[in-house]
Amino acid sequence: MTRSISGRVAELGLALEAAAAPAANYVSCVQEGNLLYISGQISRKDGKAAFLGRLGDQVSDADGVEAARLSALGVLSQIAAATGDRLDRVARVVRLGVFVASTPDFNRQSAIANGASDLMVEVFGDAGRHARSAVGVASLPQGVAVEVEAVVALAQA
Repeated sequence: MTRSISGRVAELGLALEAAAAPAANYVSCVQEGNLLYISGQISRKDGKAAFLGRLGDQVSDADGVEAARLSALGVLSQIAAATGDRLDRVARVVRLGVFVASTPDFNRQSAIANGASDLMVEVFGDAGRHARSAVGVASLPQGVAVEVEAVVALAQA
């Protein structure tokens, strides 16, 4: 297995964008002890918000899964920035919080969140298996369909 996060992502036919800067008065990630807390990452493509709208309305389930995957790539970009792009620094993905902008009657948030969860397992193997919440919300920043936050346990440097 490749020793860098970006290398492992490339093996999957994907690419990491530069870690997004915070959009307001917060930081993108905070390390406390061996835990790395990553602020919510929205779905971005080529540096711009992607997959705008709500599930159950303008956004299809397939596009929602892809939006979750893109949001998870943003999380991976933050992890790479915090660890010097070292795959071996990630002991475990502890938790994902997945927020899905959806209509009141939409009830497949967990299926959409699998886009993010599956990517974590593809990148980190068993260490990518995590606890998760998938929550439907009325709207998200910049009008995106999905936002993902994470808690990651780091191995000793």
